[in-house]
Amino acid sequence: MRAASSVRQLVLHCLLGLSLAGCASFDGNALVASSAPSDLSGPAASAIAGDMVTKLAEQVGPGSGTIILKPDGTPFGQALETSLKSWGYAVATDQKTKGEKTIPLAYVIESYNGQVLARLSTGSIELGRAYSATAAGASPASPLSVMQRG
Repeated sequence: MRAASSVRQLVLHCLLGLSLAGCASFDGNALVASSAPSDLSGPAASAIAGDMVTKLAEQVGPGSGTIILKPDGTPFGQALETSLKSWGYAVATDQKTKGEKTIPLAYVIESYNGQVLARLSTGSIELGRAYSATAAGASPASPLSVMQRG
């Protein structure tokens, strides 16, 4: 019973955080600073990045533009860039692109109650999900939350 209550609390916090994040204006040309904990293991970072990029590709189409990414040098930032490239996206980390469709992308990875909360944001969509992470990997612990901006 206690585990179900914790999961409900986690999902409520995720939804609240995503709804509050939606109140902030997102300038398509300016990115917020991405952040992730540096102590997230490489296998967990790769698993989370792989899952989130799969879900992103379902929403915006695989390889549908150049992703503008400001990585933070953490294992997750590196895993996200690798996963995006494996899905066919061109990734620009220096924010210099010419005449292509660009998709600014920011991420926030946070630890909460023993789980990892992941969020990817673009100018038109925001994805969020909770994961159970270990040193050996990570698996989804909540449904995917999708918020589309008009």
